[in-house]
Amino acid sequence: MPIRNLNSNIGDMKNFKEKYNKEVISEMKKKFGFKNSLQVPVIEKVVVNTGIGKYIKDANMIKEAVQALETITGQKPVLTKSRNSIAGFKIREGLEVGVKVTLRGARKWDFLDRLVVASIPRIRDFQGLKESAVDEGGNLNIGIKEHTVFPEILPENVKNIMSLQVTMVTTARNRQEGMELFRLLGFPIKFENNQKNIQ
Repeated sequence: MPIRNLNSNIGDMKNFKEKYNKEVISEMKKKFGFKNSLQVPVIEKVVVNTGIGKYIKDANMIKEAVQALETITGQKPVLTKSRNSIAGFKIREGLEVGVKVTLRGARKWDFLDRLVVASIPRIRDFQGLKESAVDEGGNLNIGIKEHTVFPEILPENVKNIMSLQVTMVTTARNRQEGMELFRLLGFPIKFENNQKNIQ
């Protein structure tokens, strides 16, 4: 079935920071009646993480995961620890189970540009992001099955394929504001209710 209302001009878009400042702010003000530019929702931070629970006893795999995330994001990752013990998975409280990077400022905008223009189009059989990827708080969550879609990762150096979770955390007050923010920015979201195409 053909996909309707999916952005087909990803490669022609302006960088996100420029587009946000020059176009998104004014459009959001018109639609939601914001009086001040500071009231307009913005992507506050981007969180990129991957689980390493199954590699707990493999120091080389953990090292590879850390290096991969640093290569992809340009920032040194931190290891996250389990908050609870899970007997069935042999996970103790305080055990390192994930690798995470939180991007803000210039690195956030740079990562978003690369994610949408260079990486998402390389996802196998990509048919657009579902509307459900935007949660009730107006944040966008994207699951990436293979970290090799990022051009920064050289396939010949990859020993194990990792999945990543990328979360765009916004200052939106609700899902509607978040959805409009991502639509105006140009994220390739597949709208199902005859909404206007992403520009």
